[in-house]
Amino acid sequence: MTMHSTARLGVVVPSGNAAAEPEIARLTAPAMHLHTSRFPVLPGRTLRDRLDVYNEQLPDVIAGFGGLALDAVVVACSGSHYLLDPDGDRELCDRIARSAGYPVASSTLATLDTCTDLGLTDIVLVSPYEPWLTELSAQYWQKAGLNITRIVPVRAGERFSPYDVTTDDLVRQVSAAELAPDATLLFTGTGMFTFEALERIGDGNDRTLLTSNICSARWALKHTDARVHAGPEGTLPRPLQRLADRAGSRA
Repeated sequence: MTMHSTARLGVVVPSGNAAAEPEIARLTAPAMHLHTSRFPVLPGRTLRDRLDVYNEQLPDVIAGFGGLALDAVVVACSGSHYLLDPDGDRELCDRIARSAGYPVASSTLATLDTCTDLGLTDIVLVSPYEPWLTELSAQYWQKAGLNITRIVPVRAGERFSPYDVTTDDLVRQVSAAELAPDATLLFTGTGMFTFEALERIGDGNDRTLLTSNICSARWALKHTDARVHAGPEGTLPRPLQRLADRAGSRA
């Protein structure tokens, strides 16, 4: 495969999100090249106002890729899509996809795609969001047919701030929840770095660990027929390998 012929994945992210691009790129390389477009900076707006605007501006933000020949686009912003119910989420992404000429999915739809493929129904929701947005998240998943068995809130220090959650913050608060060794955990949100934490949270147990970015990468690989090449040890990147093992070796 040459660089010119490698599949191209577009990723849309909020302006301050530092995690989505490196995590999704790590999971999809070298099968895909990653190209990004960012939502506009909206100073003075509340988080709720920004999320509403993101949904309004999403068609224009994706149109901003212009003539770049993309194979698919992932919208790496879960919060704005929690404002929509699952049907509204699909309608928005399908409408943009028809106009763009390639598949488009939110990170939330990508997560539902993974849960369907793996037959997952009972989920522990691990959320770094403010309580009102965590509640919207739980409502979204429940409307989609998932059973939220427990919610584990995650703070950055004393506040809710997904972009500021450290690995130690995440591991400590999930460990304190004393979750079952075979639980399915969904770490919601694309802006929280998770890879190092997953290694520790998944060590010595049989938990299924889902994140918005892992599910987004998995959706992109599945819906473009791109394939991750085996690494130097003959394995997929570990987060995808763990899901592959649960899906009969299909990532």
